[in-house]
Amino acid sequence: MKNIVVFTGAGISAESGLGTFRDSGGLWDNYKIEDVATPDAFKKNPELVLEFYNIRRRQLISSSPNNAHYALNKLQQNFNLQIITQNIDDLHERSGSNNVLHLHGKLRQSKSTLDNKLYEIEGSELILGDLCPNGAQLRPNVVWFGEAVPMMDVAIEIVKTADIFIIIGTSLNVYPAASLIHYTSNSCKKYIIDPNADDYEGINVIRKKASESVPILVDQLIS
Repeated sequence: MKNIVVFTGAGISAESGLGTFRDSGGLWDNYKIEDVATPDAFKKNPELVLEFYNIRRRQLISSSPNNAHYALNKLQQNFNLQIITQNIDDLHERSGSNNVLHLHGKLRQSKSTLDNKLYEIEGSELILGDLCPNGAQLRPNVVWFGEAVPMMDVAIEIVKTADIFIIIGTSLNVYPAASLIHYTSNSCKKYIIDPNADDYEGINVIRKKASESVPILVDQLIS
């Protein structure tokens, strides 16, 4: 059975109504990166950082997976499917995907500022004064700018095994995640699905929205 590795970014979630960071009208238009997405920001103004992610969590809870999320699950019938995502939402899991690796953390999890142990967030709110069992403040389980990407090495090893590598909804501008494509084998067949994708040598580029083109590509692969 062949291995398909799917690498997803903000574009696939945007069609479920989740705001993106880098597009015009995205989240960074209302917030500065240095104010809400760095370790220093959390030290300087933890309330602002926590509320920023509370807003995103409320948005996520009211959103649902779209056609692209559901279509990918069909690949599980014919292939060994592994999804690697830059996204911190849980839309892949809620659509029924079994193997999802989150490079940048999970929005609905917190972690202790003492020992990095993870805890699920009940509901949407994580506030100052929410403590781990050892009495340390909890923070979002999100990889902030300036922090290491702990699952990167695992992702690289997965990508090396891919017979087919599908990139969906990412501009390949966020590093180190964007470097994953360089770890595919020479025989790996590669696709990129994004309306604004550049041309890449050796990659089949599909410049359409994920919800439109992912179901078509999936049907082609399993036929």
